Amino acid sequence: MSLFDLACERPWLTARFPKSQTMLSWSLNRPGFARGREVAWLEVGNAELRDEADPVSWFHRRLAERGLAEAVGLMTARNVARYERVFACADDVGVDCVVTLGLNNGERVGRRIGAHLHPLNAGTINILCAVSRPLTEAALLEASSLATQARTVALVQLGYRRPGQRDAVTGTGTDCIVVAAPAGPMPEAFAGMHTAIGEAVGDAVHRATSAAARAWCAERGEQSMTPSGNAPTASC
Repeated sequence: MSLFDLACERPWLTARFPKSQTMLSWSLNRPGFARGREVAWLEVGNAELRDEADPVSWFHRRLAERGLAEAVGLMTARNVARYERVFACADDVGVDCVVTLGLNNGERVGRRIGAHLHPLNAGTINILCAVSRPLTEAALLEASSLATQARTVALVQLGYRRPGQRDAVTGTGTDCIVVAAPAGPMPEAFAGMHTAIGEAVGDAVHRATSAAARAWCAERGEQSMTPSGNAPTASC
């Protein structure tokens, strides 16, 4: 099951919805509430932005050159082919989630490491969490908070620690989460933990983040874990 088409043509990973979505994110090019049908990841090499004075304008140009000027854009150093996708259901609500993840830039909330201590710090977690039901702006905010919580729980359970650090990372300094819901009448007003929407959001984001984190660690020999691949998984 899926709520959008997903195409991977490195360095691009693009999600295309069949109809307009209301989205909430803090993306570089379309932060806040936005309407659109596409979310696009751009894989960026470690040295690609090193001498770029205005990376935001550079990103706008790259999106426009690709025909994605209206997409909500995400940048990552992660191989975009290594995404994880999970579909979760609760009652009659579906949530489709895609995660790309790298933890070289990992931080523990409330304890800033700082780039000057770790110069090789390209890494981020980018999440698209699409809900099958229309949501009010308040409900989108609530869903975003649960997606953030689910990501954090997955990382704490993983227990990955940056070299020389005592505590497990809870995110990175450049994470971005996009929550999307179809534009339509009679939007749902609530998306908290007591709702089917909240349950499905938490389940999908948690499982996708966990799988992406295990894969990233396994590639680096950080932990004895087996990556799950990027075929969609479902729980309905």
